[in-house]
Amino acid sequence: MKTLAVAALCALASSWAWADGLSSLESFVRTAKAGTAQFTQTVTSPAKTGQPPRVQSSGGSFSFQRPGQFKFVYTRPFAQTIVADGHTLWLYDEDLEQVTRRAQGDALAGTPAALLTSVQDMAALRQDFTLSNQPDADGLQWVQALPKSAQGQIQQLRVGFAGDTLAALEILDSFGQRSLMRFEQVQIQPRLPADSFRFQPPVGVDVLDQ
Repeated sequence: MKTLAVAALCALASSWAWADGLSSLESFVRTAKAGTAQFTQTVTSPAKTGQPPRVQSSGGSFSFQRPGQFKFVYTRPFAQTIVADGHTLWLYDEDLEQVTRRAQGDALAGTPAALLTSVQDMAALRQDFTLSNQPDADGLQWVQALPKSAQGQIQQLRVGFAGDTLAALEILDSFGQRSLMRFEQVQIQPRLPADSFRFQPPVGVDVLDQ
């Protein structure tokens, strides 16, 4: 009886040893073809001389469907919507009554959106990022993703998982600004309406092409 118990504990310990960030990321990329979540975002700008760092907080909802469709709906502190429909990337600022439209194309390569919503396997992900495990912190398993292209503004990404569940995304840009997104109420493979990622500019707003 004791021998069986020891064997079970050893097997469990072995499974924990293999439950690292890269394994969680691989499982997420392989199985999460669509998902929804609520998020909070904290953006910390570098401190200026004699001043503390500036911190801004926001939040809203997030949904995605591979390949290349996603939506961020910011509800606080200002209403803003970012939608990628697979062909066009839309940014709608309700306060400014303005929509910015650009071809999706390669605009997302090497970005957090590409890491979470565009690639469909680890081989494709490694074409754009150098991936490595990071020490566990905050109860999460972390993966560092360094963009291989030096042309973008993103210097470093870190993705945090609780088991195989997406829990956090940290972004450091070339200006030293750090953004931390934490995800809650994550649902994988939900039934999303057919028009979930269709965006129609509201009547009367300015539409700018980039």
